[in-house]
Amino acid sequence: MKKLLTSFLLICFAVGMSATGIYNVRDFGAKGDGQTLDSPAINAAIEAAVKDGGGQVLLPAGTYLSGSIRLKSNIDLHLSAGCTLLAAADKDFRGKDIPGGRLYDESEPFDFPEYQDGGHTYFHNSLIWADGEKNISITGHGMIDGKGLTHKDTESAGNLKGGSIGTGDKAIALKLCRQVTIRDITVYRGGHFGIIMTGCDLSTIDNVTIDTNRDGFDIDCCKYMTITNCRINTPRDDALVLKSSYALKKPVLCEHIAVSNCNITGYKCGSLLDGTYIPEPVNWVCGRFKLGTESNGGYRNISLTNCTFMYSSGLAFEEVDQGLMENIVVSNITMSHVHHYPIYITTGCRNRGPKEVAEADNEGNLSYREVTRMSSARDIQISNVIADDCDSLCSIIVTGMKDEPIRNVWLSNIRLYFKGGGAKELVSKDYREQGKNYPEPKFAGWTPAYGLYARHVEGLHVDDVTFRYERPDYRPAVVLDDVHGATLRNVDAPTESGVEQVVTFRSSDIRQ
Repeated sequence: MKKLLTSFLLICFAVGMSATGIYNVRDFGAKGDGQTLDSPAINAAIEAAVKDGGGQVLLPAGTYLSGSIRLKSNIDLHLSAGCTLLAAADKDFRGKDIPGGRLYDESEPFDFPEYQDGGHTYFHNSLIWADGEKNISITGHGMIDGKGLTHKDTESAGNLKGGSIGTGDKAIALKLCRQVTIRDITVYRGGHFGIIMTGCDLSTIDNVTIDTNRDGFDIDCCKYMTITNCRINTPRDDALVLKSSYALKKPVLCEHIAVSNCNITGYKCGSLLDGTYIPEPVNWVCGRFKLGTESNGGYRNISLTNCTFMYSSGLAFEEVDQGLMENIVVSNITMSHVHHYPIYITTGCRNRGPKEVAEADNEGNLSYREVTRMSSARDIQISNVIADDCDSLCSIIVTGMKDEPIRNVWLSNIRLYFKGGGAKELVSKDYREQGKNYPEPKFAGWTPAYGLYARHVEGLHVDDVTFRYERPDYRPAVVLDDVHGATLRNVDAPTESGVEQVVTFRSSDIRQ
């Protein structure tokens, strides 16, 4: 009997099976030497685990050179401490024999690539990807190094293959997955996006570190998700961004998302991980927490709390593609060295999406109707914010549209310290209407106020707000333009001699 049991265990080991539910990729031929392409062995381990009903696919310490890894249902991809999953570069494998003929999987076809960037449209050309799977996880204290990934948006309708043998675009790309957990890993140089999740429900991201040159997290059309205890360094793009693109071929809300206890920074790529913390020269945007710009469905029931920002842009809430933005709560935020603006809330009519939608009757016959709704925003509450060394280009900005104002915004217990230096004539500046423009304040230039500029708003409630500046600023602290139902209480904001503290235009009404 003992001989039979021993023989069975030896056979299991030889064929890579696991009696414990753990599938070590080395048992499937992975070398972990940083030279051998190990993705075929990793995918073989995943397939073996799937055949047995699921389990943990283990990458022990070592460096695993890899192309596309296809994550499947009921699989935990575990990167052990001391493990590096290294994205291979297609240029290093041209002319070589690759299993399957491709290093990274071919991008899937898509009907509407014009409604969002390629990074939001195509998923299969990534280092780790899953499409339509459930109960999946990526865990462990190992690292994903996207050295061989492109950080450019190279995918398009006419370039689906992304290169002769495949160009990797993103570190982790998950679409239409349920019950997702990503925990404890580090992502360095994550390609176009470090982690993109589109149409994923019931997900947890915890204790993840990302140090990359493009977006850190892109959470698109997802719901019921928590993001906690993460460190996100993105000196050249957005750190943590919620989106609502047309990638699912219909408008889908991004909703019920709770973010807490995260650090967002804009240091030079790699300097967060090595501890040198080198500030990067100001890019058009860096760091920041954002809703948008892709916003076909919109955002609802979003919470951000207990987060810190350093050498980054601040908070940006942008609804410009005919969706809605409502029930947004932000609290307990600290920022230092804020680029361009601390708080930005806007709606617009870029309307990057289909101008008509198809509807089917009971017999399946299609008809089309024009999309006539406007972007809208309401019930946004921001409190307990302290920010220092803020760029004086932009104040707090709250701008809606003339025919669809932003409704019900609360700003309370906020302390902002600006660099100053604004000119007096800016108060009468014809500040750009958002319209169809790309919603980025940098392109609109200096705001008419140094502290708060609001236009096309119904219900603006400001309480216990302090503004300060280092150099003399000759703009008023607050400018309200077409703002109705405004309440200003306990506003502590200095102005230079001869400059009004609060200036109103176009029949704005205010109670101080």
